[in-house]
Amino acid sequence: MSGSQAMINAFDPAKAERLDDRDRETVAKRDRLLGPSYRLFYDQPFHPVSAQGVWLHDAHGQRFLDAYNNVPSVGHCHPRVIEAVTKQMSILNTHTRYLSDGVLDFAEWLLDLFPSALDRVMFTCTGSEANDLAIRVAKNATGGSGIIITRLAYHGVTETIAGLSPSLGLGVPPGRDVFAVDAPLDPRQGRDVAAAFALGVEGALAEMRRQGVRPAALLVDTIFSSDGIFSDPPGFLAPAVKLFREAGGLFIADEVQAGFGRTGDRFWGFQRHELTPDIVTMGKPMGNGYPVAAMVSRRDLLDDFGRKSRYFNTFGGSNVAMAAATAVLDIIRDEGLVENARTTGDHLRNGLIALSQSHPIIGSVRGAGLFIGVELLRGGSIDRPASQETAAVVNGLRERNILISASGPNANVLKIRPPLPFGIAEADLLLSTLDSVLQTIPVA
Repeated sequence: MSGSQAMINAFDPAKAERLDDRDRETVAKRDRLLGPSYRLFYDQPFHPVSAQGVWLHDAHGQRFLDAYNNVPSVGHCHPRVIEAVTKQMSILNTHTRYLSDGVLDFAEWLLDLFPSALDRVMFTCTGSEANDLAIRVAKNATGGSGIIITRLAYHGVTETIAGLSPSLGLGVPPGRDVFAVDAPLDPRQGRDVAAAFALGVEGALAEMRRQGVRPAALLVDTIFSSDGIFSDPPGFLAPAVKLFREAGGLFIADEVQAGFGRTGDRFWGFQRHELTPDIVTMGKPMGNGYPVAAMVSRRDLLDDFGRKSRYFNTFGGSNVAMAAATAVLDIIRDEGLVENARTTGDHLRNGLIALSQSHPIIGSVRGAGLFIGVELLRGGSIDRPASQETAAVVNGLRERNILISASGPNANVLKIRPPLPFGIAEADLLLSTLDSVLQTIPVA
């Protein structure tokens, strides 16, 4: 992992003296009260105090366009989510060891959004918990322990899942029997993306055999968010999944980032690859900020797991969690947000491609729907990542009241991932402002 990734879009506490009195005092108090593992974004830390839709307001009275936060998937402080949560909180909120219609009604609706083979769901509070549970199920089903991830993956923060999340940094050691493979290639490299990714998985399987490790799970974020955002060509995951299943392992699709319509053309990222995973995990956007997550799987896998292990999560699937999650699905359907992700995403990507004609530092534009990566390169060379320039662009946009972040092993991919109601007008504002910022970046 490069040093740039370890500090990607991170505030440097040594520069706190540059802040105004109010922000400097808040940073000092944060440093005093919170653990040092917490990181702040941007050279000038952002201090939001309220939000609505795709807009955030800071402590200084300024309005910011949110082109980054996917957790409030249907928009910040959506009134229908607020109403659903508040109403249910005033009536009842208990765990799932009592009978409840709400969790069953939501489970039926959620499972209807999946291929018929995926017909059981278990609820958790976070995506980390969902992935942790998925790994337990996979190990139980296969009798194996070998797990393949991508080299800069992020899947969560439990002890097991942190060991499958190398993007957390060099201080977080990989878990036992974890094998990392390179992220998918950029199609511009002139090689078959599907074949290259499958070759990496084949190599990891060979190493498992050499070490006497039985395969358990191939775990991938289906938009490869931390690796630099890779979505194309559709279908490139299929050969690698086929190889891994033939070796006796299961395919887990981590949909925390790509799910709930974000990729625009389908509801789930794995559907771009014409695959049916063995297990699917989801989280963050599911409750629009309320902590609710889930794992969907085949009946046979969960029946066998359930015979051997009890699983209980106090707040996973609670009455209030189900009210929030139901409201989110209602809003995605009623407001046409999957279609909006497609049309606005297409408009934004086309605008970014047009910008590349006047800004050669833009090496590629990739992604799907409202999950877009813009790779910045020096001299247009894929071997010369523009890491410092990317940081300057991210902070230049923040100075102009637009929030994005960065991604990739060299921190040279602009990461654009706004709430799903993000529209054409907001996309045009982002494009024009990005154009202005790029004009300030020296051409290498």
